[in-house]
Amino acid sequence: MRVGAGRFPWPLVVPAVIGLAFLVLPFAGLLLRAPWSTLGTRLLLPEVRGALLLSLTTATAATGAALVLGVPLAWLLARTAFPGRRLVRALVTVPLVIPPVVGGVALLLVLGRNGVVGRHLYEWWGLSLPFTPAAVVVAQVFVAMPFLVISVEGALRGADRRYEEAAATLGANRWTVFRRVTLPMVAPGVVAGAVLAWARALGEFGATITFAGNFPGRTQTMPLAVYLAMQESPESAVVLSLVLLAVSLAVLAALRDRWVATP
Repeated sequence: MRVGAGRFPWPLVVPAVIGLAFLVLPFAGLLLRAPWSTLGTRLLLPEVRGALLLSLTTATAATGAALVLGVPLAWLLARTAFPGRRLVRALVTVPLVIPPVVGGVALLLVLGRNGVVGRHLYEWWGLSLPFTPAAVVVAQVFVAMPFLVISVEGALRGADRRYEEAAATLGANRWTVFRRVTLPMVAPGVVAGAVLAWARALGEFGATITFAGNFPGRTQTMPLAVYLAMQESPESAVVLSLVLLAVSLAVLAALRDRWVATP
């Protein structure tokens, strides 16, 4: 029911405007203080290009890994009944609510050279994940995959299962039904989840710096470069922040029909 013009909730306007200003003004300040005259030069600096390339590469790799692992997990949560399913769903959402640095510590304790699993990886195959580019991907997958799982699970629950039942009736096996019927139906949810996961991976900081470190040219992603630049060259930090802001706005634009559409 719409609120009539004569019953407009004026007492809510002031806190609403203050809330909007609180969210918008920091970005306005970022734009106003940006060194526009030297923007192109700063973006071409080797350390900036290296951090940007590493961020794009690792975020894309993390999104691919999240798709491979997350889509089957979402299908199990949405389409099967097994003991402890609610607990599994709760565990999937844990990375969304814990501080990312806690996730980085947890990854170190499990995959570090002396970790629960990492110890065996190092003893058997000589693999040491922490403080490597692979560690950046692992940290990003840890924090980003829940976004994909939740999005795909929601799409699966909302899909019409009659098409899958019809395909099964015609003799298609489960893999064929999943590949030829289910995935095309939930493709928008998969794409939305992948884009959100990619954006989250691109902006990851806490788990990355804890598990992968902050080594320029090796594990220093864009958020880590912003952190370092704030101590040495604030203007470069503003430029890097503008790049991340532009990526975030592009993600919102790509998902506007799904997440920010108005009735």
